[in-house]
Amino acid sequence: MDGKWKNLVFGILIVLLFGNIFFWSIAYDLNRPQFLEVNFFDVGQGDSIFIETPKGYQILIDGGPSSAVLEKLGNEMPFWDRAIDLVILTHPEHDHIAGLIEVLKTYEVKNILWTGALKDTKEFEEWIKLIEEEKADITIAQAGQRIITPSIFFEIIYPFENLEGQSIKNTNNTSIIVHLVFNDNCFLFTGDAYKSIERKIIDKGLNLNCNVLKVGHHGSKSSTSKELMESVIPELAVISLGKDNKYGHPHAQVLDILNDYGIKVLRTDEIGDIKIISNGQNIKLY
Repeated sequence: MDGKWKNLVFGILIVLLFGNIFFWSIAYDLNRPQFLEVNFFDVGQGDSIFIETPKGYQILIDGGPSSAVLEKLGNEMPFWDRAIDLVILTHPEHDHIAGLIEVLKTYEVKNILWTGALKDTKEFEEWIKLIEEEKADITIAQAGQRIITPSIFFEIIYPFENLEGQSIKNTNNTSIIVHLVFNDNCFLFTGDAYKSIERKIIDKGLNLNCNVLKVGHHGSKSSTSKELMESVIPELAVISLGKDNKYGHPHAQVLDILNDYGIKVLRTDEIGDIKIISNGQNIKLY
């Protein structure tokens, strides 16, 4: 076979390959169930939550402490999909920011939501460098903001003020706290905020009632007060943490509170990745 025919055959194969990918992507979209999927990734001692809306929008809240999040994303996203619509960094601690640095190196990120609070670490410097290079649309989180996509919305509950450029010793207490609402179903993500912050948002008189609570600070006794449980009244509580972690998470005090209120507890250290699906009226473990 001469060079001309080889080039022709090669060109045909390329067309067929991309044609198959195109039609596969169409079939994938047509067959997509109209559900909200919330994945609590097992990334060890840290948080990483991947959300896919009924219309296919993809949101990643935190990235855990390592590159493990990349494998998790690869399991949930089609191989041809190399973009994430929104990344939320709740606060710049290692167990939340490290994995997002790897995500920024690997995926196109279209939008970033974070507090702008400063942290004196090499990881934080790398985060700033990468988000500047990414050219994503950046929003500084503040209570009262709403991020609206077709069929769902996020409502920012905390922080109450703009923290951009501020150096705060305990960045756990700068955590973005956010509601995710899909019709009658609601998820509350609390980052690593302490009980003192929980009391502040309760005192605001906000409606915190939600089906699913992401337990604060990996089940540490610093978070998850009885008052919060009485305000949220969740059906499910998810604790994201690593096996045999040096902090003793989750603390017995937190588990006792959840048990006292009859809340079903799901732990990534026990069952691995946790996928919760909502049709807007009911939630179901997948």
